Amino acid sequence: MPERAIIVHDIAHVRAALAAAAEAGIHVTLISPPGAAAYMGAAMFGEMIDQAAAEYPNAIFTAVLDCSDDPGMALNALRHGIKAIHFAGPEKVKMKIADIAAQSGATIKSSIPGALDLAESDLAERPPGVSSAMPAP
Repeated sequence: MPERAIIVHDIAHVRAALAAAAEAGIHVTLISPPGAAAYMGAAMFGEMIDQAAAEYPNAIFTAVLDCSDDPGMALNALRHGIKAIHFAGPEKVKMKIADIAAQSGATIKSSIPGALDLAESDLAERPPGVSSAMPAP
């Protein structure tokens, strides 16, 4: 199954990405903007993902919260049930956080190149029913 990485900034972006994924039958990786754990927070990111996922139950996706290099933000994300995080801190710290993540069934993503940033796209502005095909990866 093809996969596409998409940077989502708000609930409209998450809805658009999941709608497109469900329509196209592809897996998407939803990625928060860089460092979003610090200003959006894990609880808000998780709620945004959960709400949109309930609206598009056929969408297949992974959601990744970017915690930058802040181990506190990474641990907070895991406490809030986020199942995939991006952490760019020192390797020794990353290994410790990865161990904690694995205990809760979560993962740490190194990087996801080639992501479509919906802040630079009109994809989220399309009305329901209008084709939302994503560009080829």
